[in-house]
Amino acid sequence: MYGHVEGLARRMKAGVDGIDGVEGVLYRVPETLSAEVLDLMKAPEKDEVAIPVIPSAAEMVEADGFLFGFPTRYGCMAAQMKAFFDSTGGLWKEQSLAGKPAGFFVSTGTQGGGQETTAWTAVTQLAHHGMLFVPIGYTFGAGMFNMDSIRGGTPYGAGVYAGDGTRDPSDMELALAEHQGKYMASIVKRLAYP
Repeated sequence: MYGHVEGLARRMKAGVDGIDGVEGVLYRVPETLSAEVLDLMKAPEKDEVAIPVIPSAAEMVEADGFLFGFPTRYGCMAAQMKAFFDSTGGLWKEQSLAGKPAGFFVSTGTQGGGQETTAWTAVTQLAHHGMLFVPIGYTFGAGMFNMDSIRGGTPYGAGVYAGDGTRDPSDMELALAEHQGKYMASIVKRLAYP
């Protein structure tokens, strides 16, 4: 809505692209809110050229792994992302995504806004597809234990605290996103190209 997930995604892509032989591709899922509602919410225009809307869920078959980012709504993924996952029924029926690694990153409005529960509730989408959930654990090292400033992110994935929408991702949140991109790319490379 306000670019927080996009900011993490761009940094995550830098991490993915930093692993030799792996390339990240960014997509948006289709918006479910009307232009009028987005206008009332003061949502900025999206750059559909730099990050296009994914043409269909069928595009996922070509990928070797996934990092799904979304804002939190009451401890669950936002409706736009859920609607996209709901469109994957044909892929589920054929188990076209089975065995592919996937991870999550999120944006919440507050510290108690559900960064962990959003990942927990999203795992069900992966389980039904037979996908492999790849959390980052504490692989970020000392950054995971930094208590000097407010920081989103959990062992389940990178995160940002958006506040009322005006807070930008911190340097630490962006570094965690880049780390998750590198980490996932290394897992994808090991699984897809042994």
